[in-house]
Amino acid sequence: MSQDPDTSFGNLTPEFMLDALEQAGLYGDGRLLQLNSYENRVLQVHLEDGRIAVAKFYRPGRWTDEQILEEHSFAAELAESEVPVAAPWLLGDSTLRHYQGQRFAVTPRQGGRAPELDDPEVLTWIGRLLGRFHLVGQRRPFKHRLHWASAEPGRVARDWLLNSGMLAPEIRPAWENVVQQCLASIDEAFGAIPDLKTLRLHGDCHPGNILWTPDKGPHFVDLDDAVMGPAIQDLWMLLSGDDLSMRQQLACVLDGYETVAEFDRRELALIEPLRTLRMIHHSGWLAKRWGDPAFPHAFPWFGTPNYWNDQVAKLREQVEAMRPREPFAELARPEDEVDFDGDGFS
Repeated sequence: MSQDPDTSFGNLTPEFMLDALEQAGLYGDGRLLQLNSYENRVLQVHLEDGRIAVAKFYRPGRWTDEQILEEHSFAAELAESEVPVAAPWLLGDSTLRHYQGQRFAVTPRQGGRAPELDDPEVLTWIGRLLGRFHLVGQRRPFKHRLHWASAEPGRVARDWLLNSGMLAPEIRPAWENVVQQCLASIDEAFGAIPDLKTLRLHGDCHPGNILWTPDKGPHFVDLDDAVMGPAIQDLWMLLSGDDLSMRQQLACVLDGYETVAEFDRRELALIEPLRTLRMIHHSGWLAKRWGDPAFPHAFPWFGTPNYWNDQVAKLREQVEAMRPREPFAELARPEDEVDFDGDGFS
């Protein structure tokens, strides 16, 4: 079974991390709290000067220095434009530090709780924030970060999985066949939108990466997956539930977004293709990280026959969901009025 060879965190002990921070001029008082993160190693650090920081040690081999620094520069640009994000501190002459083969960055701790996405006002506020975020993202393109504007990320994940040995021989033909259908539909969906506009995005805008405070509203805490792509990539992951619920939620998000920035309603047709792309990419991500002991412990069901059979069934559903049609028809034209029977969503 193959794994990504460049995923080792080596001797990343608490002592090592404190030494690394001290080398950067940050002196911890000994209080450390590991925060939830599978991709990187992230901890909250109490500093001797009274500040509380969040230190992120990057997974080796995942991003180049240029890609990380481009993310940091984007975060700083957003913060300068008063878009609430956790921007890395400048530590000496750079926001990215190296210490004995490990790389890390430090941001201020920002408190908050998960947003209540069943509240229309919360969704509208998040929509306004994303509009402001995207106005900054439109100013210039990324040069080094990934692009999510075709099926290419899915093809990379597919090829890696087919060479990984993690697909059982009896399941592999069905999975490969349905993935091929999905990738063709994804490319068709992107190709059906001439002059599709791409911009710098958050890239992983699920509720877990948004914190809410009652006085200041929402703010973003992680730009680790920042990419180039269409605006809808940062909107669709806020939606959940059945079709009616997602239409209601999207109406509220767009109501806020379009008070700040323009949105191309043609991009609504990319919601299911992007969802499918994320599903294929997620399987590849889990497989690549299987050599990290944290992953078998957290995802014990991954790689089992039941998992792959379930993926085949779900991807077949996505093939149907991506068939050409008018998605979210009542939201397809800005001038249309959307009435959801007086339940607060309109």
